[in-house]
Amino acid sequence: MESSLFSLSGKTALITGGGRGIGLALAKGLAEHGADVALVARTAEQLEAAASNIQAETGRNAWTFPFDVENVEGIENLFESIVGQTQGIDILVNCAGMTIRGPAEDVDLTTWNRVIQVNLTSVLVLSQAFCRHRKQAGKAGRIINIGSLTCHAARPTTAAYGSSKSGLLMLTKTLAVEWAKYNINVNLIGPGYIATELTEPLWTNDEFNRWVMAKTPLARWGRPEDLVGTAILLASRAGDFITGQIIYVDGGWIALL
Repeated sequence: MESSLFSLSGKTALITGGGRGIGLALAKGLAEHGADVALVARTAEQLEAAASNIQAETGRNAWTFPFDVENVEGIENLFESIVGQTQGIDILVNCAGMTIRGPAEDVDLTTWNRVIQVNLTSVLVLSQAFCRHRKQAGKAGRIINIGSLTCHAARPTTAAYGSSKSGLLMLTKTLAVEWAKYNINVNLIGPGYIATELTEPLWTNDEFNRWVMAKTPLARWGRPEDLVGTAILLASRAGDFITGQIIYVDGGWIALL
């Protein structure tokens, strides 16, 4: 197979939530395949450490933009600033996200709105800015959204999170259909249970860990790096004819009844 099929040389990717966990793994993976990367996250120190690591290990450019995507009103200015410094974004990875757990009957509107704003509304606004940018440049683009197993199935105490992620799946499909005329491919990766700093309370809980291991045919928690191959597929020429799809990277979790 032609080796350049998965090359991202000459491309620049913007990754939200790029300071740690899945976002950092995806940013590093894209850089390892030739892309320069712009990292967005709330914590400047994490971003600087991530950028330094990526530059040292891949030799690619890595810019940092401390920003909280909950501030949706500031996203357009943020994107303009990023384009100004990078000279253009070819790939957008919407990875920033949050959850606040609690029984559905107790979820207050402040909590609900915050989760929806971070996980869904910010993705729409940032994707709109990206679309306008690619249209103006007259060039194709790729959007990769990061979903969840809750795009497929529900769990107790995750009403807001699950609603935001299942909404993200339909947003992904809608944007794929509408923006195909601009040669913008839009897809979603659905991670299974991934061991990260944020999920540490889950994978260190013996009862929950046993449930995940029993429910996952590959019998392990995923690693952030397990998502990189799918992201490279969707970002590169290898994914030219893939749009409007969700690809679960879950160790077989959804396949098991």
